[in-house]
Amino acid sequence: MNRFTKFLAAVTMLISTSVIAQDFQGIATYKSHRKMDIKLDSSQMNSDMHKRMMDMMKKQFEKTYHLSFTKEESLFKEEEQLEAPQRQGMMVVMVETGGSDVMYKNTKEKRYTNQNESFSKLFLIQDKLEDIDWKLGNETKNIGEYTAYKATFTREVEVRESGISVNGDKDLDEEAEPEMEEITITAWYTPEIPVSAGPRNYHGLPGLILEVDDGRGGTLMCSKVVLNPEKSIEIKEPKKGQKINQEKYDAIMEKKMEEMRERRRNSRERRDGNSVEIRIGG
Repeated sequence: MNRFTKFLAAVTMLISTSVIAQDFQGIATYKSHRKMDIKLDSSQMNSDMHKRMMDMMKKQFEKTYHLSFTKEESLFKEEEQLEAPQRQGMMVVMVETGGSDVMYKNTKEKRYTNQNESFSKLFLIQDKLEDIDWKLGNETKNIGEYTAYKATFTREVEVRESGISVNGDKDLDEEAEPEMEEITITAWYTPEIPVSAGPRNYHGLPGLILEVDDGRGGTLMCSKVVLNPEKSIEIKEPKKGQKINQEKYDAIMEKKMEEMRERRRNSRERRDGNSVEIRIGG
């Protein structure tokens, strides 16, 4: 354990003593954002159509989430809102791997439950929480009223260019072996809120994660934290859906994606309007 890690552990312990005696809980609000730099052939999409598509994508990626947490449990879910209708003549198919509808985590029992609706079917993905090999740094910045510390980890993911298919003219699914790349995920956490919780599947740091950069242009930024609210928080683990582990769920999703690609290939000559598929995540 290096000197900084020892110092951080001591600071965390001191802060924890002020809240350990009470039923410590809170609610954190996050905003999502994704950088987009998409260049398309003008023969496939005119400037007006491109602008409409970008506006729809921006609304899809800019969402609000709430993380309810105690010292050992957390529940992460999207804020409910009405979906805007898609404009006539354009269909956008969003496929986000690694996303979640409702994510419950129990850090004491080292497990999670992800209630996820995919392809009109509700799944209840239950599996163990994997340890994340965070590298703690000494860089800090202020996020709201909290001092946040930087932490990073790396992983390999499949290389994706723009991840876009227009009218089925460009396939995302050529049967070549996928090219892999190493990306770095960056998180900012605060020991001032001594819980090992965070948005989505991020966890395992000595303080609440306030910001995450997924290494592929996507960010989650905490905009508000309410600690020990007047109305007590009740964290309920999702129970509805087909129970399945993560490996089996991933296999089902890959099969469904392949079926979609095959249908797209077979229907090119019959398709009306414009279809755009965006696949993100890793």
